[in-house]
Amino acid sequence: MFNKIATMTLAFSLLFSCSENKQEDKRKDDVKLADNEMFLLIGTYTSKEGSEGVYVHRFDTETGTSDSISLAEAINPSYLAISSDEKFVYAVGENNKDEAGVYSFSFDKKNGSLNPINFQSTLSSGPCYIVIDQNGRNIHTANYGGGSISSFQLNNDGSIATVKSVMSFEGSGPDSTRQKKPHLHSVMYSPDERYLFATDLGSDKLYRLTVTDTPFEGQPNFDETSLKEFILPPGTGARHLDFHPEGGKYLYLLGELSGEILVYDYNRGDLIHKQTIVADSVGARGSADIHVSPNGKFLYSSNRLESDGIAIFSINPENGMLTKVGYQLTARHPRNFVISPNGKFLLVAGRDDNKIQVFEINGESGLLTDTNQDIMVSKPVCLKFISQ
Repeated sequence: MFNKIATMTLAFSLLFSCSENKQEDKRKDDVKLADNEMFLLIGTYTSKEGSEGVYVHRFDTETGTSDSISLAEAINPSYLAISSDEKFVYAVGENNKDEAGVYSFSFDKKNGSLNPINFQSTLSSGPCYIVIDQNGRNIHTANYGGGSISSFQLNNDGSIATVKSVMSFEGSGPDSTRQKKPHLHSVMYSPDERYLFATDLGSDKLYRLTVTDTPFEGQPNFDETSLKEFILPPGTGARHLDFHPEGGKYLYLLGELSGEILVYDYNRGDLIHKQTIVADSVGARGSADIHVSPNGKFLYSSNRLESDGIAIFSINPENGMLTKVGYQLTARHPRNFVISPNGKFLLVAGRDDNKIQVFEINGESGLLTDTNQDIMVSKPVCLKFISQ
């Protein structure tokens, strides 16, 4: 195994070197962003012809227009995480066990370029989600194929140290095809970073781990013995979650298989279930992503496989409960979407139509209007913003 990983690391080092040379011409001139513009980072699948890695565009948060800036080569960088100071970007390499890992890049805001630093193996297959703490010291990946969480420490230069731990889980669910074993699909800190939450599609569980202030050397920054399991309804297929921006007092969890959103009161790690509401009314069993608007007024969730689109909900300001107010059809396979920080636009990554759609959000109703300002990228699957 060690020789295989060493070979892969060397291969990725060579890939980074080629990527740097390929971008040299693009880095000659500084990028002048307008006051209302941000950088848009796009993670992709590279197994299909056309995509090469992580793309950087400029995006106007007032008009919804965009333009290409740069590219950093990587293999299947399907999910991205950005350090709080926005100096570093981390991307999973969603591959099989021997090739799965995490890329690190520095981000140069002067010219909008991603500069490769290093790559580390997750020692577990199919990493599909990555999160970084606010201090920029630790990252964790949810490994779908391996049914595990891989944890790494970050160095001061943004590079990734070798994997600290791989925490594996056990269990299964009633779907004999999709739930034969654990499939970790996301990992996220609570707003106060006292806890780390992880969703398990395969076992219908939400896991909670207590974050430690002073972890032992060589150990992750959470206490594995603190593991608490929140049991979800059979067949939920927990995928992604989001907290309400107002102090994180509500937690919203999306079931990929059930097509339902579970609403919880959240208080210092404790959860009280208060509502279950349907997001996928056609039962396609492909619900994907979920986000609360920056102002906390609306919640959006994406559905794939049939009637691909975005379910739109209003949030009751008194209790956080949801009311469905609309549904917006989108490009095929909306695996991920992002809301601009000013809450004006919602961008949908339509993987199978090779484009990102830009929708304007109605501030009163939460409904979406297609601006017809598509961003053409092969197999887009993750969208993140960086300020100028």
